[in-house]
Amino acid sequence: MSADQPYTDEDLRAEAARQHAALTEDPDFVGVGEGMEDGPVHSTSTDADRARTWEELLDPERDGTDAYETAQQKIHDLINNAADVSKWAVDLGADGLQPEDHAITLDGDGQPLVRVHLAFHPGMDDEARQGFAMHLARVMADAL
Repeated sequence: MSADQPYTDEDLRAEAARQHAALTEDPDFVGVGEGMEDGPVHSTSTDADRARTWEELLDPERDGTDAYETAQQKIHDLINNAADVSKWAVDLGADGLQPEDHAITLDGDGQPLVRVHLAFHPGMDDEARQGFAMHLARVMADAL
């Protein structure tokens, strides 16, 4: 800290995390529906550019359907019930780390017991990332 900068980098990260979390608190139901309109339904194609949109899939006539509203409500609920990982997300970005697409999940009685999401330095190649994840998964499995 200095007279020119009377705050720390941690202060900046904390404020960014607070604002990030606030963006997901009680999302606007109508806004969720509007956001879905042109959003791809990933299961309709392996190519995001060819995937059908929510509107094409559930409301092609654009007259409002129960199916569209049901999906909208489920998405709204998922957002409302999502874990607050704002600090984690802000710290990853500030540290220049890239989240990995997959996670390591250990199950017990059909329910996830532990899930670890990984993030790596951009310079770490795919083989090293995969090797680390596989080793970590073995260590985690052995620990349970």
